[in-house]
Amino acid sequence: MFTYKRPNEISSTAGESFLADGPTNEVLDVYASVKLFQSENILVSSGPSPPAVQAGEPLNGQLEMPESTNHDEEDLHREMDTLTGQAAGTFPVIQPGRFPSHQPENQVPAVQPPRQNREHNWKQIGKTECTTTCGKGSQYPIFHCVNRITHEEVPESYCDSSTKPIPEEEACNLFPCPAFWDIGEWSECSKTCGLGMQHRQILCRQIYANRTLTVQQYRCHHLEKPETTSTCQLKICSEWQIRTEWTSCSVPCGVGQRTRDVKCVSNLGDIVDDEECNMKLRPNDIENCDMGPCAKSWFLTEWSDRCSAECGDGVRTRSVVCMTNHVSSLPLEGCGNNRPSETTPCNNGPCAGKVEWFAGSWTQCSTECGSGTQQREVICVRKTEGHFDVLNPYECSYLERPPSQQSCYLKPCGSKWFHTEWSTCSKSCEGGFRVREVRCLSDDMTTSTQCDPQLKPEEKEPCNTQDCIPEIDENCKDKYYNCNVVVQARLCVYTYYKTACCASCTRVANRQSGFLGRR
Repeated sequence: MFTYKRPNEISSTAGESFLADGPTNEVLDVYASVKLFQSENILVSSGPSPPAVQAGEPLNGQLEMPESTNHDEEDLHREMDTLTGQAAGTFPVIQPGRFPSHQPENQVPAVQPPRQNREHNWKQIGKTECTTTCGKGSQYPIFHCVNRITHEEVPESYCDSSTKPIPEEEACNLFPCPAFWDIGEWSECSKTCGLGMQHRQILCRQIYANRTLTVQQYRCHHLEKPETTSTCQLKICSEWQIRTEWTSCSVPCGVGQRTRDVKCVSNLGDIVDDEECNMKLRPNDIENCDMGPCAKSWFLTEWSDRCSAECGDGVRTRSVVCMTNHVSSLPLEGCGNNRPSETTPCNNGPCAGKVEWFAGSWTQCSTECGSGTQQREVICVRKTEGHFDVLNPYECSYLERPPSQQSCYLKPCGSKWFHTEWSTCSKSCEGGFRVREVRCLSDDMTTSTQCDPQLKPEEKEPCNTQDCIPEIDENCKDKYYNCNVVVQARLCVYTYYKTACCASCTRVANRQSGFLGRR
């Protein structure tokens, strides 16, 4: 049992003490609440003496901060010195069994509250985790109720809650956090248009004691330094220029397009990429043009290469469609009822004389393109040189019968060349020309660009290349010897002179007609 002894505070200069009959074989935990007023104090502990700490020395292996040339780094050093040094001099340690002979007059005595249960007491078993990993954090001691003899933890109700020590904040992780680059905002661009420059400020910073301090840049040498300058461009100084007039319309009739040349030009007069000009202000370089209504004509594909029958008579096919014709020389009229034929006869020669199944030609596919069905007639025949003899089907039963119905894929839904009929020849003799329009059309009869250019039909060809032969009229003769005077005086326009000098006037008329035709 320990006896607490406290002398008269007014007349005695002796200190407080604990007295007990000894010896004891147990480890004793003594907690004293002491308020320090002087640099020299008394610390009572039952454990080993803590190391003396000199003022201004690093604590717990803390690295010493290098010298700094700015005020923030000096503040960082002073902050660390205050935490690690606390006060000048060392703290004397009093070992168990040795007590000072007197107590300073202004010393506040340590008071041990009475224990309700002497078998258990409060014991510090550790500390909380530090609130930060660097830059000065806080942690607090953790007290648990333990058995005084076995030191095993017991429920807190076993100890007097009024005697539980109040955890006091302790500084931890005093070393500064790693330095980092603090990046400022970009400045305004140095130019209002075109390429310019902009700048920003970067600082090497460290955090300590919830304060962000500016330090010398060499502390951030382990980090990639951000760029402090950059190019910028608020707007483009180039402008749009129209270099050519509108072209002619792309079609002789109907709705087509016309174009013109629009370029982006720099302030030096050079043609630059369009992106350097404001695309919202770009003048149109293409527009529609209407050249009036067009004629309609029949457009035809070429005949198919394959005959529908392998031998004997068959047919070849082509596609026919009525569409607007852009050839301006044709009259403005519709296609009419004279639709060109879509089939033409063909014959691959006589068939050999033998008994076999004869399959007629397939009907046209049920669709114009893609998948469909088609039928044909299948009969048993004996082929001869001039004809077929139809036999009973059992005569061909030993042969595999061809199908009479099948799925078909007439053509891929792609594009083919269509053309109109030839126009009238421009001249009746001595060589003229005729034209037709050729278009690439898809299966839905819309204009396409997917046709093979090498298969495109001709759009113009010569015609009526024979010489012009004037007709001789025996009744057309000159009645006067000086009809050349009538011709020179241009009197052939009158009926009398045209009859009296018929031959001369006719020759002149033919020459003028031939000249105009050659033009």
